[in-house]
Amino acid sequence: MEPQEIREGYLVKKGTVLNTWKPVWVVLSEDAVEFYKKKTDRSPKGMIPLKGATLLSPCQDFGKRLLVFKITTDKKHDHFFQASHVEERELWVKDIKRALTCIQGGKKFARKSTRRSIRLPETVNLCELYSLMKDQDDGVRELVLEQEKRVFNHCFTGATVVEWLVEKGKARNQPEALMLATGLMNEGFLLPAGDLSKDGAGGGEQSTFLDETNALYYFADSGFFCEGYSSDDDVLVKEEFRGNIVKQGCLLKQGHRIKNWKVRKFIVRDDPAFMHYYDPSKNDDDPLGSIPLRGSVVTAVDFVPDAKKHGADGNFFEIITSDEVHYFLQAATAEERKDWIKAVQVVAKCGK
Repeated sequence: MEPQEIREGYLVKKGTVLNTWKPVWVVLSEDAVEFYKKKTDRSPKGMIPLKGATLLSPCQDFGKRLLVFKITTDKKHDHFFQASHVEERELWVKDIKRALTCIQGGKKFARKSTRRSIRLPETVNLCELYSLMKDQDDGVRELVLEQEKRVFNHCFTGATVVEWLVEKGKARNQPEALMLATGLMNEGFLLPAGDLSKDGAGGGEQSTFLDETNALYYFADSGFFCEGYSSDDDVLVKEEFRGNIVKQGCLLKQGHRIKNWKVRKFIVRDDPAFMHYYDPSKNDDDPLGSIPLRGSVVTAVDFVPDAKKHGADGNFFEIITSDEVHYFLQAATAEERKDWIKAVQVVAKCGK
């Protein structure tokens, strides 16, 4: 009987021989993780057996390369994967953990009910807590704050986070709130923005979240950017980066001149409305290009010329900008294509 396929999609994987990071199509089954050079390949490029394996997340072995998790096989071979955003990493990690638990207990993998309890469980789910903090109406408010001749956009203070955790009943007191905030930072959900918070995160054997009004932080999936002089690598001053992140993830994109298809990480921002795309194998904040979405048209398409010749087939959609530039993209599934089309349509109508 064939093993049940649990999850599949694009991730970036570190090479085991050459230390390069490349996007691959990953399939998680009940007893193994297979990865392919392309989604349409019939034979996997490699297979990671899960029996006796261990999982580490987050894996912080690579400095500024965030959202990495590590699978170590029974024979002590390390495999490193990087997700494109926090929620994606958590979904992969959750399913791999359950697969490992089922293998150890000799049980069949079965998904738990997705119904949410009204109360948070005693063991706090940091991913759910992070989602609550990002709620636009009832979460932690993102602000524009000025510090040391620099302007920090889409950020908040450490004191604000601690106060919110206590006020919303997620922590009983200030020490417990600090413990939760530190956990959120260590898991990569909250990131330090200014010099003070970065010193706290990196000073000493353990990272420390600071309950201070001049310690600045931001959500990992926010539209954070900093203006003004800075020695940091996260300074972005272009107008098109000011919008909130609406959706992000990996898609296949057709090239304009050479009609080949490559995996790219896409980020959709609103107000102003842009869709930036990046090389997911490079830990780089500079996009390869951008698609202005204001006034654009997006639609599903069944056929793209030359697509099959390059191994791309199905789940295509097309974006036509207001300047009549055509972009052809491919999602992993029909449901994912539907979600991308909806996100682009909303931003195209309301974004600047």
